[in-house]
Amino acid sequence: MNVGLVIFHADPARGGAERYTADLTAALAGRQHHVSILASDFGSAISGVEFVPMDSRARSRTAQFTRFLGLLDEHLAVHSYDIVHAMLPVRRCDVYHPHAGLAAESIREGHRKRSSPISRAAARLGNRLNRKRRRFAEIENDLLTGSRPPVLLCLSDYVKKSVRRYYDLPEDRMATLFNAVDLARFDPAGQDRQKNRKALEIPPDRIVALMVAQDFARKGLRQTIQAMQRIADPRLLLLVVGKDNATQYRRLAASAGVAGKIRFIGPVDDPRPFYSAADFFVLPTSHDPCSLVVLESLAMGLPAISTVFNGACQIMENGRHGYVLNDPKDVDALAAAMRDMLSAGSRAAMSTECLSLRPRLSFDSHVDRLLAIYASCKSFSQKSTARSSV
Repeated sequence: MNVGLVIFHADPARGGAERYTADLTAALAGRQHHVSILASDFGSAISGVEFVPMDSRARSRTAQFTRFLGLLDEHLAVHSYDIVHAMLPVRRCDVYHPHAGLAAESIREGHRKRSSPISRAAARLGNRLNRKRRRFAEIENDLLTGSRPPVLLCLSDYVKKSVRRYYDLPEDRMATLFNAVDLARFDPAGQDRQKNRKALEIPPDRIVALMVAQDFARKGLRQTIQAMQRIADPRLLLLVVGKDNATQYRRLAASAGVAGKIRFIGPVDDPRPFYSAADFFVLPTSHDPCSLVVLESLAMGLPAISTVFNGACQIMENGRHGYVLNDPKDVDALAAAMRDMLSAGSRAAMSTECLSLRPRLSFDSHVDRLLAIYASCKSFSQKSTARSSV
């Protein structure tokens, strides 16, 4: 098939959706499909893949998005693809794949991700005043309420429930495509744990909790630092990997007396050495459609602590592969889960169970499922064209 993948930024260093797009592109190209990435900017080249730049430079983010849409429309008017697969709301596509969740939900419910009443009130007002988010929501609404909506890919059952709150889509216009992991890349056997810990200057007796996140507030870093304060064990060390402003969290750690037990690593190109060096993963997120980093941690044999507001947790069994918390704000419950991870026996048993999930996390199976969805899109398009010509 000739596939056009649409994403605003195509640099995998920026986050989960961008990294997923790069991995998917490589997988499709590896199966001899012709893939073009339509984006405003790119990371490193991918063998056999065409990069199609959409020069969306403008003074504001809203203007950038609007310019991107216009350039995309112009491109699609003269270039034919069997499937147009969009990671953000656009005016025309066959598959809509909102990794960060629905734009409509972001406008109406985004403020609920905040921890304090004041920040929620400010976020609620900000969501409604944010021109770019409103523009995203408008385009998404037009896309999904039109006469021929695309297939909406839901990353998890958690996302599908959310979709039904906002859009009355028929069942054949929704498909669950659970996130997946490149098992060849995220394989604990391919990493030297002792070497990685030595490189990170982690003493042998330390028990390492790992968080990989790009949005510290939403992913629960504040609550994790507060939980660290409640755990007296000096062996516990938290590594925080990701691109966000850590200033307020450094201050919080200092005031909580745990600054020496937390290391802020910053963004990294390859998270695998950190998974290898860690003993468990923690992400008490208030909202995540299907966190790729949690799935990567499970594939690497790391027990994970997350929440019912993370679609990735549908693959986990509470107490078996880690812990799935009911309330991301419940610091005591988070501390109790982290405290249990201090037991080598608990971690070892959970790690074995996590590794047993690997076949279900296979990226090959994920691509098989996606190609079947692509085929159904083509069939639907052909039937619709035939009906319209009668």
